[in-house]
Amino acid sequence: MITTLEPILREHPFFQGMEAENLACVTSCAQNIHQKDGFLFREKEPANHFYLIREGKLSLEVASRTGPLVIDTLDAGDVVGWSWLFPPYQWHFDARALEPLRAVALNGKCLRQKCETDTRLGFDLMRRFSRLLVERLQATRLRLVEAYEENRQ
Repeated sequence: MITTLEPILREHPFFQGMEAENLACVTSCAQNIHQKDGFLFREKEPANHFYLIREGKLSLEVASRTGPLVIDTLDAGDVVGWSWLFPPYQWHFDARALEPLRAVALNGKCLRQKCETDTRLGFDLMRRFSRLLVERLQATRLRLVEAYEENRQ
């Protein structure tokens, strides 16, 4: 029986290679969650966590005049949420479970406090999230180009 989430975090691609001391700090802010269906979070709600998806699938959506627009679909191994890092700490989109979801929720308030006192941890997390942001922005750019080209035809 696993008594700590540290082995799970250590094996997750997002945290691979993190120093043991930093990983222990992160683990102290983590908990397992399960969600059968519905919204993990909604736009404009307080963003107090980020999530490592272990099983299941979710869609990231934005509201439009014609209904929700799916901007991405994430599954096992993915990370969702960086709004906990930036004021005003509110979600900018909805995350809806498409199938039963198992994830690790990391408490953003807890991590922000730890980063304030441990700049090495803060730098490590910012570096990891910056890489994630760049990947997501590049993927979004490609989807926009594809959508534009489809509309021109």
